[in-house]
Amino acid sequence: MYLVCGEALFDFFSEDDASGLASKVNFKAIAGGSPFNVAVGLRRLGVESALFGGLSTDYLGRRLQQVLQEEGVRPDYLQDFAAPTTLAMVAVGANGSPHYSFRGEGCADRQLSLAHLPTLDPEVRGLHVGSFSLVVQPVGDTLLALVQRESGKRLITLDPNVRLNPEPNIQLWRERIATLVPLADLIKVSDEDLSLLYPEQDPQRIIEGWLEHRCQIVFLTRGGDGATVFSRQHGTWSIPAASVKIADTVGAGDTFQAALITWLTEHGLDSVEGVQQLAREQIHGMLKFAVQAAALTCSKTGPDLPYRHQLS
Repeated sequence: MYLVCGEALFDFFSEDDASGLASKVNFKAIAGGSPFNVAVGLRRLGVESALFGGLSTDYLGRRLQQVLQEEGVRPDYLQDFAAPTTLAMVAVGANGSPHYSFRGEGCADRQLSLAHLPTLDPEVRGLHVGSFSLVVQPVGDTLLALVQRESGKRLITLDPNVRLNPEPNIQLWRERIATLVPLADLIKVSDEDLSLLYPEQDPQRIIEGWLEHRCQIVFLTRGGDGATVFSRQHGTWSIPAASVKIADTVGAGDTFQAALITWLTEHGLDSVEGVQQLAREQIHGMLKFAVQAAALTCSKTGPDLPYRHQLS
């Protein structure tokens, strides 16, 4: 089983008319949040998953719980809080990229404290962390403590997934990522993340610095330009994006992440030692699988992650 750690929320997508002159704005609410999406994406791809996160006892929080149950995500590590559910207002740009505005101060997903640190079942093979739960409190310090405790014992994957609306202090993001990178075995990062974290710096130089720690592989996603892999043992190479008619790119990065973990699980390599032993052709196969999965998500509106039977 894979334990995904962080927020669950509702994305509200505007369904306003193209002119912007309508007297009323209609919204479509979709359960989401990057860790929530990764946990659901793993289940749809056939991997047992659980979410370590805080859920509200309000109506929206109960709906999130219901969706997780329907998707088969295990509830073992969920915590209930009498606090609101975080809302993310999403506007999709002309190129399909999302722009977010969060309403999350004091909400349930942020309430996890050190008192809620779980004892992990032996069947938990790895942990995934990412997105704004890394930097808002008290959940940020709680997830850091969990990763520090488990690094070297279980596979640790990291996706910064920088979101400046919930936490605009980019220096805080830099400091937290710098603390987490030495603890991770595999990192997925977008070119947008790197441009926010380290503007005007060479992405390759940043990533090569990350590989000087315990991390074995870094995957850099570049939207329509495809993806690049940086391997400590096997060098660097890229593949193009899959050809697809894009509806939007919401959830594509989360799909990419879930697909990486799925590939490792299916090949019995979802461990610290497994990632260290990957051959170049195996890494290439993992990269192609993740790119294909992300393309399927881009062909649909919202974070509608693919099922295993949809991937060859």
